[in-house]
Amino acid sequence: MCEHNPPCPSADASDHESARVISCHLEQGWSLLCNGVIVFEDTGELMPDGRCVEPHRGYAPHLVTSAPSAV
Repeated sequence: MCEHNPPCPSADASDHESARVISCHLEQGWSLLCNGVIVFEDTGELMPDGRCVEPHRGYAPHLVTSAPSAV
């Protein structure tokens, strides 16, 4: 789907939010990324398969694999 060089990360990639914006609707608070992910200004996401990702600050909860260690 992506014709950028280098290609944008897929919707399944951990860095999927770094894909290029192909349609931006700031007045409505959302943008469509090249990989099919819709990102909202409150940091929520709608994935191409229909899954919703709750608004988050920092890393998305579905991307965290382990708790950070205490320093």
